[in-house]
Amino acid sequence: MPIVRVEMWPGRTQSQKAELARVITEAVVTIAHTTPEATIVIFEDVAKENWAVGGVLASQSD
Repeated sequence: MPIVRVEMWPGRTQSQKAELARVITEAVVTIAHTTPEATIVIFEDVAKENWAVGGVLASQSD
């Protein structure tokens, strides 16, 4: 059972997440030879103050 975790900043709409889930599921089914029912996609919104790139918090780089 493949589990795909997608971590991103908050702000995506339900529609965007639904489209991402559909496309990710299709790719996993095609490449990993599994079924849609066995594929789990988990979205986690991570606040910018909890995300750093290059040693700098994303909330400080705006």
